[in-house]
Amino acid sequence: MAIWIILAAMTAAAVMSALWPLSRARTAALGTAGEGLFYRDQIEEIDRELARGLFSPAEAAAAKAEAARRLIRAESRRETAGPSLDEPALRRRRAASAVALSAVPLLALAIYGAYGSPHEPAQPLAARLVQERDLADMDISEAVARIESHLQQNPADGRGWEVLAPVYMRQGRFDAAANAYAQAIRHLGEEPNRLANYGEALVNASEGVVQAAAREAFEAAVATDPLQPKARYYLGRAAEQDGDPEAALRRYEALLRDSPSDAPWISVVRARIDALGAASQPASPALGIDAIEGMVAQLAGRLAEGGGSAEDWARLVRSYMVLDRAEQAAGALAEARRALANDPAGLAEVEETARHAGVGGESGQ
Repeated sequence: MAIWIILAAMTAAAVMSALWPLSRARTAALGTAGEGLFYRDQIEEIDRELARGLFSPAEAAAAKAEAARRLIRAESRRETAGPSLDEPALRRRRAASAVALSAVPLLALAIYGAYGSPHEPAQPLAARLVQERDLADMDISEAVARIESHLQQNPADGRGWEVLAPVYMRQGRFDAAANAYAQAIRHLGEEPNRLANYGEALVNASEGVVQAAAREAFEAAVATDPLQPKARYYLGRAAEQDGDPEAALRRYEALLRDSPSDAPWISVVRARIDALGAASQPASPALGIDAIEGMVAQLAGRLAEGGGSAEDWARLVRSYMVLDRAEQAAGALAEARRALANDPAGLAEVEETARHAGVGGESGQ
């Protein structure tokens, strides 16, 4: 509301400054025709700048009022010796000038009310930086640099973080995207799409593994919006990674039922359903088990030789339980406790996975 009061005052001042000379009975006669043409061109240029989006309607109205004031002054100086106007002519000039100058801001406000968004909150600078019409001519790295610079000075600009996050995703900078979404959630609050995007960034940063933080984000999104498609899909992937294909299949089929036939994720969901259906066929169960055992053995060997991340240890523990090898799962948990002794957060993730999988064993090894 304050900005409207300021703009109204500025417009009124511009109009009054233009009308004040017209209240006199005589006109000045000092200008030239060329000066008048200059201000007419200036008014036309303001219209062109407004059409290109470089002026807001309110800014254009103020600028045109000032140009109109100068045009009227220039026109009045064109006469070499202006005699006094008779009273009817003077009244007509005042009335015509008042109508012309008042119509400019009123017309601008009417256009803004019809095509603008006066009830929407103001966009922060970072959001405007990527929505300006000249962005198509700007190198994407330059745009990102401008937004990053703004966010360094204004770290609480949640909208700016939310604008920057998908750009990071397209660039493959998944860790940066996850951080940007986390900042957006921190400053703007938890919202289903925002949470799902944050979880997806975490999954991409983990090379496709749905870790605990990502799972929590997806579950929070679905808790608020049970139909949120991205979160539901990744929860299906999480069930697959947990070694529960039946639960994953149920999630995928439910998502397929609830989705429009032309939804862009339909083909991806059907591919996962087909893959799970093929894996469940009894044609060669021994071969399937052999393949799983081979992958688990490779993972165990790699961890034994050079260690690995908390996600790798959690996957090994979970895989042993899928193969019904509780003793080896407990052994893997003990090894993880030693390997991750200096990573409390990572160890907590492994412990949580083991607890859900039903692995026993003493802690604090």
